[in-house]
Amino acid sequence: MEWSIQDIARSAGTTSRTLRHYGAVGLLEPSRIGGNGYRYYDEHALVRLQRILLLRDLGLGLPAIAEVLDGQRDRVAALETHLDLLEQEQRRIGRQIASVRTTLRKLKGGERLMAEEVFDGFDHTQYQEEVTRRWGASAYATGDRWWSSLSAEEKKAHQQEQVDVSTAFGAARAAGLSPDSAEVQEITGRLHAWLRPAVSSVSAGYFAGLGQLYVDDPRYGFEGATAEFVRDAMKIYAERNLSD
Repeated sequence: MEWSIQDIARSAGTTSRTLRHYGAVGLLEPSRIGGNGYRYYDEHALVRLQRILLLRDLGLGLPAIAEVLDGQRDRVAALETHLDLLEQEQRRIGRQIASVRTTLRKLKGGERLMAEEVFDGFDHTQYQEEVTRRWGASAYATGDRWWSSLSAEEKKAHQQEQVDVSTAFGAARAAGLSPDSAEVQEITGRLHAWLRPAVSSVSAGYFAGLGQLYVDDPRYGFEGATAEFVRDAMKIYAERNLSD
């Protein structure tokens, strides 16, 4: 089955000019060009375009996208990676929807607003029991005191950094980078910096153990191969930069 360039542009929410540009730079060749000069695309081209658009949404430029596509010949494995990233984004958006619903309900009912609910819909105290069991009551108390001391804007900025770091990890894996690469280790350093204010001491064992927790429990924001990628990066970072 084939689709014309106009059909593809309309379905993908892009333009024929963009698709022609993708062809000109070797990123998305049409499956054939008709005698009238019209470009047609088959199912293989559709899947490739889907991958291009997904990578564009992750912030990659066209040269980087070309490298990713050339390095990922297995379309199923590549799409599974993209699916992991989309599901992470779905969870983030789900929290935002819950946040807005809570805000609307409280505004309509004249109830007092809570900053945590307004900005994320995520009640950090839901993990109190788990944090206490894993790292002790003092660990939770330290983190809770720090969190409570923040302003609404500081809380929002801290939560956004977590989202940005998670997205950066996903994009790095989609780009085929190694966990020990300079780029991935820089992202891991951001994760370490994100943790430090809430934890009295981020030791090598703590950091590497947290990486394993990301694999064991998808509630922490990573799933499947992406979680394993982050775990490996955190272990390498701990071995290179942290001590027990």
